[in-house]
Amino acid sequence: MKTRTTEPSRDWDLLRNPPEFSLVLGGPLFQLFRRAHLTDDALLMVRQRITVITLLAWLPLLLLSALEGHLWGGSTSVPFLFDVEVHVRFLVALPLLIIAELVVHRRMRPLLQQFLERNMIPGNAMARFEAAVESAFRLRNSVLAEVLLIAVVYGVGILVVWRQYVVLETATWYASPSAAGSQLSLAGMWYGYVSVPIFQFLLLRWYFRLAIWARFLWQVSRIELSLVPTHPDSLGGLSFISGQVYAFTVVAVAHGALLAGNLANRIFFLGAALTDFKVEIAVVVIFMLCVVLCPLLVFAPQLAQAKRMGSREYGVLAERYAREFDAKWVRGGAPADEPLVGSADIQSLADMGNSFSVVQNMRIVPIKRDDILRLVGATLAPIVPLALTMMSLEELLKKLMGVLF
Repeated sequence: MKTRTTEPSRDWDLLRNPPEFSLVLGGPLFQLFRRAHLTDDALLMVRQRITVITLLAWLPLLLLSALEGHLWGGSTSVPFLFDVEVHVRFLVALPLLIIAELVVHRRMRPLLQQFLERNMIPGNAMARFEAAVESAFRLRNSVLAEVLLIAVVYGVGILVVWRQYVVLETATWYASPSAAGSQLSLAGMWYGYVSVPIFQFLLLRWYFRLAIWARFLWQVSRIELSLVPTHPDSLGGLSFISGQVYAFTVVAVAHGALLAGNLANRIFFLGAALTDFKVEIAVVVIFMLCVVLCPLLVFAPQLAQAKRMGSREYGVLAERYAREFDAKWVRGGAPADEPLVGSADIQSLADMGNSFSVVQNMRIVPIKRDDILRLVGATLAPIVPLALTMMSLEELLKKLMGVLF
């Protein structure tokens, strides 16, 4: 199904023709994919993109490793076919990052309509809201931003992080240790200067999109939103914002898979144990929680203010109704011919109590426990199989059953 493009041209009107909000439907790489017929305006053709990018990053490594005799044996401690990290990185994590684009796009499309349909934006603040949308679109489509990402990938990601901290300190299919540093093989040259940069660029591009998302939410939070303290969602009507957390679950799984592949190599080839990496696992989990959930906290001040005002206003209203009810039915103010049984006053008093309870239970943080558990579970899921390096499958299942039941 073809959808409207969300390019930041002013052919849309926020009130009469609101655009679909998308963090991923734009940018030079997106335009390149369109010209190469690897995507359309709805971000379909996912399988084609996964196939092309994965083959470009992974297939040459397979062929060059076979050519150099490092495919499954030879003089290396880590042959290509036994390198868990490289296969997980390019055959699992990379496709997940591509799939996440479609998930996030579909989840976020109705975001602007939600703001408008729920009357969250006052009329006098519509221009500021429109400016925030335009600004997000401009950043998403920025050519300079993606050029800078490429510069960071090669200047920092490859020359510093990958060469200094990621390369294994043993003979592998892609590099051999020496006094002058690791010497790359032919496969290692493609790995270090083509395959890894492709992956790092896609990963950094996601961080850039998350930064755009956080900036957009911050700009919207500067607008005095029309929150309703008695809204049943306990967030003044903003529950659709916290619902966007689910869109980033696939990104969390990709991060967990990337970490799992890295740890697997160190466990299988360097003799490490899974328990040696508690800090690394905790850091990745906390990192994912921060980048996905922390942007939502910008609405906490407005939610807290709405709750305070609602408690005060509905408290006054409830006090007035309770006094009138007391005067009528307890102090003898009711007409003699008006029956108590079946009186609508009692139901109205209960309704007033329910409304006041909703205000009192209103949350000031738009994050639920389920959001945290979902992200933690998604990040840890790819790492769980590594527990089999410490115990048998039977023992692992017994422990899981003990925890769950």
